[in-house]
Amino acid sequence: MPVNSRLLDDLTQVASSAIGSASGIRDELEAIIKRRLETIIADMDLVTREEFEAVKEMAKKAREEQENLSLKVVELEEYIKLISMK
Repeated sequence: MPVNSRLLDDLTQVASSAIGSASGIRDELEAIIKRRLETIIADMDLVTREEFEAVKEMAKKAREEQENLSLKVVELEEYIKLISMK
């Protein structure tokens, strides 16, 4: 019986070591893949979320200003028509 117990202990140690090694390999592969993806994304010349949101806000303000100016132009055109009728 002691031989079987010792054999099982040895097998348990081997299995534990294999699982630990597999976990280490998995962590290393994840790190390599992450670095590679970061390099690929950096090469794609993408903008950050903050930059995108800033430009989006600028476009919104520009659109609002354009709409306000369009209304002023209409008002001025109506005013010119009134003046020219006199």
